[in-house]
Amino acid sequence: MVQLNEVWLVDYARTAFSRSRPGAPERDVFGDYRNENLLGTLLVKMFESNQYLGGKPVEKKDVQEFGVGTAMGVHSGWTYGGRYPLYFADFPVETSAFFIDKQCASAGAALGFVAQQIMTGQIDIGMATGVEHMTRIPMSNTWIDPPWYMTDPNHPDYKPNLDLRNAANMLQTAQRLYEEETPYFTKEMLDAFGKRSHDLTVESHEAGWFKGEIIPLQGYAEGNPEEKMMIDRDMAARKSTMEQMGSLRRLSKPFFFEKNIRGENIGGKAGYAQREGTEEGVITAGNSSPLNAGATACMLMNAEEAKKRGIEPMTRIVSMGWAGVDPRVMGRGPVPASKIALEKAGLKADDIDFWEINEAFCIVALNCMKALNIPEEKVNIHGGASAIGHPLGSTMVRLTGTVSRIIKEKKAKYGLANACIGGGQGLAIIVENMDA
Repeated sequence: MVQLNEVWLVDYARTAFSRSRPGAPERDVFGDYRNENLLGTLLVKMFESNQYLGGKPVEKKDVQEFGVGTAMGVHSGWTYGGRYPLYFADFPVETSAFFIDKQCASAGAALGFVAQQIMTGQIDIGMATGVEHMTRIPMSNTWIDPPWYMTDPNHPDYKPNLDLRNAANMLQTAQRLYEEETPYFTKEMLDAFGKRSHDLTVESHEAGWFKGEIIPLQGYAEGNPEEKMMIDRDMAARKSTMEQMGSLRRLSKPFFFEKNIRGENIGGKAGYAQREGTEEGVITAGNSSPLNAGATACMLMNAEEAKKRGIEPMTRIVSMGWAGVDPRVMGRGPVPASKIALEKAGLKADDIDFWEINEAFCIVALNCMKALNIPEEKVNIHGGASAIGHPLGSTMVRLTGTVSRIIKEKKAKYGLANACIGGGQGLAIIVENMDA
């Protein structure tokens, strides 16, 4: 059997996540940034800062592989194979780079690829990064042409068992998951989890906890590009009440299933209306993630190389799990992905001390918690994407870095970060605190 190298996560940083405003860039505090200079500026400051790589015996020229994850790699999100952010940040031209699209897990896929290169001895030092600017490149844009012909019964390539329009509508994938899991969840549970996320995020910012990962960048006051200011906190997070959460406009539409996924009769439209008190959907801005701009970056290193340089690990990369699910219910993805990662690590869900489950939608996190019997006190303890934000392709590095910080701080052993993925997939990454 081939002996694989041990991979350490040795550093992690991110920008604050702005609140994206498609069509109104002046309302996005990062509206002046393109993708490559948002990520590039983060990298420049990461290497300059004594708190981050500037305080470690490592330079840009030491990085042998540079990966960029982006879900919308079109228009100004096109990275030229990962080279544009690298050039902007003044890395040597000899540094190898790549761009990867795994939608919401793109940065995590970059992390996985770099980790595997280190494990197999191809490189000793690499960086995995992610960036998304959902003001400049919204999810609905003219640069992407989905294959809707597959939904046309008159087309020779029609796929009768694949509803691509609902699969591509993230709100509807979340609504479908909610209805398929009826009667376990209620809208009140989704709203309560969203409120929890906002409260924890605001409290963690007020306590200064996120200063350990956010590098402030210059932006401007919302709606006033002339008023320059440092952006050092996630712009979408705010405290609210359950009454406020419950009053938010419902964004999804019900499917009115006659039976749930377990074959139980749930009554179609009449049953739905009786349960919910309305014929509207349950997904709102309060129990789902906002649109954001943001960048993330981490450095991975061969453990032996790190020891030579006197660098201590944040965490060790233990295992990863990738899985595919029905794209119409993409929110199920974290469950099989986590099971695969746990199996590869020889662990059980109970062995994981803290979880970072991406709250693309609160129903996704709640479903994962139910399926794997995870207590709430182990999940997203500093808030989640409902409040922090979810700049698509950059998110998995945030989740992995954040859970690494948590288990170091709590002197806990294992952390697991996972996310659902548009198109029907899931990714999970397990990290270990070597000091626990």
